Amino acid sequence: MQHNHLILYYKGDISALTLFCQQADGSVCFPPLPKLSVAVDEDQRTPQPVDLFPTQSIKAVNSQLRLDNDLLMAETGFYEQVETPQGIAMVYLARFQLLDPPHRLMEARQCRM
Repeated sequence: MQHNHLILYYKGDISALTLFCQQADGSVCFPPLPKLSVAVDEDQRTPQPVDLFPTQSIKAVNSQLRLDNDLLMAETGFYEQVETPQGIAMVYLARFQLLDPPHRLMEARQCRM
């Protein structure tokens, strides 16, 4: 069974300031990973199909957080496999496409940077 999760982050193009979005429950994954989840060691990863780009996950987070569709962009080349009680989950990065950190925007959605 395959589950996709996103870590949302902001990175300043000039300052390289990097901030991660945290939900009210403390999780940085959208949706949160289940308890007892653990990262899979790189040498233990299972091969994944080529078409795992997290487009559907980004659409789901945009809908959940009421974000504009062009606000988040998937960070290509990054993914982690996580073993959960429900099976292997994939975790991807999605970057905010903004000049300034979205502090107020995310606070309005019960999250913080």
